[in-house]
Amino acid sequence: MQRRSANASGDRRFTSVEARIDAAAHAVLDRLPASGPAGGLVELVVFGLKQGWACLFGGLMVGLLIATSRLWPADAPLARYDFLFLSAIAIQAAMVGFKLETWREARVIAIFHIVGTAMEVFKTGAGSWSYPEAAYFRLYGVPLFSGFMYASVGSYMARVTRVFDIRMANYPVIALTVALAVAIYVNFFTHHFVVDIRYVLFAGTAVLFWRTTMWFRVHLAWRRMPLLVAFGLVTLFIWLAENIGTLTRTWLYPNQYAAWAPLGPGKFGSWFLLMIVSAVLVTLVHPPRPPGEADRSGALHRRRFRR
Repeated sequence: MQRRSANASGDRRFTSVEARIDAAAHAVLDRLPASGPAGGLVELVVFGLKQGWACLFGGLMVGLLIATSRLWPADAPLARYDFLFLSAIAIQAAMVGFKLETWREARVIAIFHIVGTAMEVFKTGAGSWSYPEAAYFRLYGVPLFSGFMYASVGSYMARVTRVFDIRMANYPVIALTVALAVAIYVNFFTHHFVVDIRYVLFAGTAVLFWRTTMWFRVHLAWRRMPLLVAFGLVTLFIWLAENIGTLTRTWLYPNQYAAWAPLGPGKFGSWFLLMIVSAVLVTLVHPPRPPGEADRSGALHRRRFRR
């Protein structure tokens, strides 16, 4: 096996800026151990760095939630929510302008922003949660930064797909995944009026994806994981981020008005389903590719997929 992986600067999965960053990283990584405990440590560090890079937008937004909750002056001429909104726009513009994100990814993230804002308007109107602070940039009482919190999930899903060169074995028919995503999204609205079918949707998700295996490349070797497990792990971190959002009182659920309380497993389930919607939307930008298929740089990786 060659020491240099196909993540080198010629890999067209990356933007031009990311390609230069990747080449600089490999100038260091290719001199480090590739096997044994030291090699495992290198892979672990690379995994963490890639995950951080993939969740750049979401990480910056969560950081702003924490910082502004502690430091934003009560008498500031600009409302905290408006600062978050303007900051989110600036971050998104910078990521595209500095070629840290592709225009195709920005478009699907915009779609998820619209999808999320529509849900916010409905859910806050129904009393599911609320935003206790004032804001100028609002839509039917919903501060516009909130849509970017959904968009950050879409940003992560899109970026992690190409950063880890994710491939899918036994991925279901796209039309079925789209139908599932539509049913999940509609149920978030209709369960206020008719029976909640979330357990049917959980079962449908399990049936649809139980055979699907996700292959991903951290550094040199390919790894695999059941896709349902990957969905669960991503949901865990989203659930933790939402706990941070309520802990900073950026938004609150009815049982948190008097005193903060951690979110229960029901919210974990809700985010699991919403994350499925995000994952399906990302397939509009990065259609699932099977293991062994040539990437856009023309490199074949079939020999590296080991069971």
